[in-house]
Amino acid sequence: MHEVDMTKCLLISLNEWRDRRDNTSAMVETVHLDVGRFTCVEPDQLVTTYNAAVQGSWLDGSRLTITEIPFIGRCLSCNGTYDPVPENAYRSPCCDHPLEEIVSGRELRIRSIDYRSDSAAALESSPIQRQR
Repeated sequence: MHEVDMTKCLLISLNEWRDRRDNTSAMVETVHLDVGRFTCVEPDQLVTTYNAAVQGSWLDGSRLTITEIPFIGRCLSCNGTYDPVPENAYRSPCCDHPLEEIVSGRELRIRSIDYRSDSAAALESSPIQRQR
């Protein structure tokens, strides 16, 4: 199950984020993820796994939102983009050329974190710069 491993990595990243901010009072409200369809991660299952993992932790009560990124390939023969499907062995539908370039769909990253801090009354958003 990819989702359990992804949740473990996500929790490590969130703990590192809190440590870098040197703000143990930060209360995370929402973690926004980008998840590519080619990662084979099931978004609903990832949310369920995350919700179970954060119970009783400093992240208890936070929620996970997921934006699915479509799987798009580019045909190097005709330079067209397309939706690769396993039924066609991911080949280009225009010229049957094998998939050689993935344009999107492998993403798995924290896009941003919405949180509250004791020192700030308003909700803040922290964009994440590094990709996982």
